[in-house]
Amino acid sequence: VFSYLELRELRSCALVCKLWHRVLHGDENSEVWRSLAARCLAEEALRTDILCNVPTYKGKVRAFHHAFSTNDCSRNVYIKKNGFTLHRNPIAQSTDGARAKIGFSEGRHAWEVWWEGPLGTVAVIGIATKRAAMQCQGYVALLGSDDQSWGWNLVDNNLLHNGEVNGSFPQCNNAPKYQIGERIRVILDMEDKTLAFERGYEFLGVAFRGLPKVCLYPAVSAVYGNTEVTLVYLGKPLDG
Repeated sequence: VFSYLELRELRSCALVCKLWHRVLHGDENSEVWRSLAARCLAEEALRTDILCNVPTYKGKVRAFHHAFSTNDCSRNVYIKKNGFTLHRNPIAQSTDGARAKIGFSEGRHAWEVWWEGPLGTVAVIGIATKRAAMQCQGYVALLGSDDQSWGWNLVDNNLLHNGEVNGSFPQCNNAPKYQIGERIRVILDMEDKTLAFERGYEFLGVAFRGLPKVCLYPAVSAVYGNTEVTLVYLGKPLDG
């Protein structure tokens, strides 16, 4: 019966009965999660390497529900059929962004972001509140342009918040520039109120400290026409 239910109904079942909770969460690759993944995920997402770092079917379903929102982004972008990739239309003199569907006010969370196309003059990844703008005129670092967002510009390695540069990142001599297709892992710790980044298996350090105790959403902003950005939620980060 569980295989025919949607995620919200499965959550309710897990709260009703301890046995049902063990059945649903004991095996994250069970037929229940396989069936739900087949129903809610696009075939492209399942057969390509988009979700290669999400090992279980439960994790893949969770990643889909944390992906870019089709209703909370600039009018100049759209979310591709795979459900995880943002495509920016070739609109002149515009900076365009998108937020994920779900934000966080507690806990520790990790997600991956990568560019599939030119960065242009500004390509920013980070976090934003619900109040941060997702579109503006000109080619600017939209994410980090006010006190409602925090971003890392992959083009010049600058950290941005409240319209100011908060130093370069990572803090090392001759820091390598971002390479197209390279996956960056973003780590948000709402307990320590920090935002950190990893490249590959290398921890780059904490980029922002003293984050406010508000709901913060994974977000990006881009300027280059036809560039594409993919975001995949991974869940709780692994220590070490």
